[in-house]
Amino acid sequence: MNVQPEASHFVDGAWLEDEAGTAIPVIYPATGETIARVHAATPAVIECALASATRAQAAWAATDPVERGRVLRRAADLIRARNRELSELETLDTGKPLQETLVADAASGADALEYFGGLAADLRGETLRFGADWAYTLRRPLGVCVGIGAWNYPTQIACWKAAPALAVGCAMVFKPSETTPLCAPRIAEILVEAGLPAGLFNVVQGAGEVGAALTADPRVAKVSLTGSVPTGRRVYAAAAAGMKQVTMELGGKSPLIVFDDAALEDAVSGAINGNFYSSGQVCSNGTRVFVQAALHDAFLSRLTERLAGLRPGDPLDEATNYGPMTTEAQMRIVLGHLDRARAEGARTVTGGARMDRDGFWIEPTVLADLKDDMACVREEIFGPVMSVLSFDSEEEVVARANDTPFGLSAGVFTRDLARAHRVVAQLKAGTCWINQYNLTPAGLPFGGSGASGIGRENARVALDHFTEVQSVYVGMGRVEAAY
Repeated sequence: MNVQPEASHFVDGAWLEDEAGTAIPVIYPATGETIARVHAATPAVIECALASATRAQAAWAATDPVERGRVLRRAADLIRARNRELSELETLDTGKPLQETLVADAASGADALEYFGGLAADLRGETLRFGADWAYTLRRPLGVCVGIGAWNYPTQIACWKAAPALAVGCAMVFKPSETTPLCAPRIAEILVEAGLPAGLFNVVQGAGEVGAALTADPRVAKVSLTGSVPTGRRVYAAAAAGMKQVTMELGGKSPLIVFDDAALEDAVSGAINGNFYSSGQVCSNGTRVFVQAALHDAFLSRLTERLAGLRPGDPLDEATNYGPMTTEAQMRIVLGHLDRARAEGARTVTGGARMDRDGFWIEPTVLADLKDDMACVREEIFGPVMSVLSFDSEEEVVARANDTPFGLSAGVFTRDLARAHRVVAQLKAGTCWINQYNLTPAGLPFGGSGASGIGRENARVALDHFTEVQSVYVGMGRVEAAY
């Protein structure tokens, strides 16, 4: 198996290689096999990426917004036409089952490009009256932006960050995670094929030092990061030193609340999707599942029965519905969390161990008999581990759900919609679902608060995060002065 890319980077409209950069192996998570190798960006590659982005951005900002939108929509069409090819690459890059990547990764990226392509010509300002005088506002692109991706959704994240930036007239230099480097350069190549001028979306490889160099460069106006809270803090601090704008989409420990009148099958399905999809490697996952006492035992029983439908196997086989962890390092972090949970008194309802197969596989795990102060309840695990807790009253569960430094997502399952809306209004979470979980259409703002980040991705609000307001005051009469 070999999926060696044409070169490591895609810069100024073409593939670019510089073997002086540190070699980065690409590991197939299902087997542990090395399937490709790329090189980290050298200072020369970084300079080429930033210089070409700076050059191209000014002309792109002056381009008719309708034409900018057409380019993005053509790219969306190309991605959809090549969905299977791109999905297979995503599976090799991340280990996620093809059954999942065919519907959730490149397809989601295409949705974002199409959505923002449609909004490109609809940037809005205001007009204001001040007596006989008046004023108007314009939204102007920030300029050159940096995108830093995570390893769980490399294709989707590249598109989620590129689409609004390009729609408003910005350029972007994107650094994917060093553990999943294969997908983003293909998106860059497709964008150029769709008519995007060279230099506007560059992809450079590397680890933290490359991201740091990009963030610190004075030509960069904004940094958009998807990653862990510790990484977010470092990048945010570096961006603040240069007074740069940021979007931070970080981690979470989100509550999923199941009231005793919920439709049991739907609630179990939501919990499965919110904990075991992508083998639990989703920032918005509802990993603290609060189940009202009267339904608690039935919920655990049905959940255990449903997990018998798990089909681990070759991720490229569409019958497989459960894959490995994306990296060996993350697998070992999750196993460490499981050891600590057991030491603190957690009961393992199902799973709890590494699977006996090559690669980085962990059984989907359900923990019960938990207390809110246990590490498995308070800390983001980022793996296939669900913590199930019991509660009695609405007031109690709202307080416990909000007792976290995170504020990314939350879910509520109940047939009482008045209660659903009442509870959601009290939850400190940026994105909430009622009787559903983890759906993120391009037209819905996504993001969190507190330790979970700053700003929003997707929807019209994302355009605001890649633009700044220019105010223009128009005097209609004589100018008075004191002397």
